[in-house]
Amino acid sequence: MSRTKAAIKGGIRVSDYISLGVMTNIIPLAAVREALTEGGKETLRRRKLPLEFMMYYVVCLALYSQVALREVQRCLLEGLNWLNPGMALQFLAAKSAISQARTRLGVEPIKKLFEKVCRPMATEKTCGAWYKDWRLTAIDGSTLDLPDEKENVSYFGRPSASRGKSAFPKLRFAALLEIGTRAVFAAEMDKYETSEIVLADKLLDELVPGMLCLCDRGFLGFNFYSKALKSGADLLLRAKKSCIFPALKRLPDGSFLSKIYASPSDRKKEHAGVEIRVIEYRLKGVRNAESKYILVTSILDCQKAPAVELAALYHERWEIEMAYDEMKTHLKTAGGALRSKTPELVKQEFYGFMLAHYVIRSVMHQAALKLDRDPDTLSFVHAVQVIKRKITSMRFSPPGIGNERTEDADC
Repeated sequence: MSRTKAAIKGGIRVSDYISLGVMTNIIPLAAVREALTEGGKETLRRRKLPLEFMMYYVVCLALYSQVALREVQRCLLEGLNWLNPGMALQFLAAKSAISQARTRLGVEPIKKLFEKVCRPMATEKTCGAWYKDWRLTAIDGSTLDLPDEKENVSYFGRPSASRGKSAFPKLRFAALLEIGTRAVFAAEMDKYETSEIVLADKLLDELVPGMLCLCDRGFLGFNFYSKALKSGADLLLRAKKSCIFPALKRLPDGSFLSKIYASPSDRKKEHAGVEIRVIEYRLKGVRNAESKYILVTSILDCQKAPAVELAALYHERWEIEMAYDEMKTHLKTAGGALRSKTPELVKQEFYGFMLAHYVIRSVMHQAALKLDRDPDTLSFVHAVQVIKRKITSMRFSPPGIGNERTEDADC
């Protein structure tokens, strides 16, 4: 029996149209064109679905994860219908044409756009984004389910299962997030078997002096720590309780200085060690708390960052887990998979997915600044609904539609 195509419940209303005005405030058309050029997709040929339009379309796929491909396109076009009555009917393309346009677009332009647009957004007035003079960031990894298609399984792989096979193939990714705004400003993805440490290692170049990066205990290792230090950023990582660090110097706040080494042999010879500061603490009166928690930091001066403050600060690392929950539970269907059926389009959809989350978080940050509130206190679900329902406020027309000159470069 054939499936019924997913549509917006109750039919499309003007208030349901995705606001390209909101989108272009955060993802400017100029940035889209630059990304297309840098991605090697600039062309003078005129098509029914220009690639500039498709860049915004890929981002909107995440906003309407439960809606059919053609319905998302219709929302974008009918949102501009008041500029030119009949525009949606004139430019509405078939599902196959949309897939072909996405294939022409490829991965590189949307990845370039992500790298160009998604940057740390917190200002000095942003609540919860700073610890003293440090901009708070976090790195962690996660996975996303993919459609159970032969090509996806062959390329990305699927998790092992105790019985039979797991339901979906998966991709693994790691992200660098700004705590406070929950804005992801760097991300790497690959096959499921790829270690999140390998992916996170590629993100370290995005760290800069003045940042304090929080990481879970799985990331503490000599190579990762040493490379991260070269960026000039400071680090605060949790260590496994089985780790043993010799106390080389006790500090007034109860922490102590120690060293980590690349190998047991180097440790034995005390060769090429990297100096660290270790903080050990317990959570009294907290149910199911572990017997001891160990933190390692690159901030060696206990006057600049007392141990008790860093111990309390470390729990802000959960901001990245909450951002992943926003993506997996509220941005797309809870428990659902991405929709792309080939590895190339999966990669494209992934970066569109990250861009969509950034757009929402950017709108929330702007609202929080106006209200003088912490962005964490605003509802992510409500923000998604507002963006999807907001009437187009800017006089924006996608390239190739309306009165734009035909000699402009497009696809």
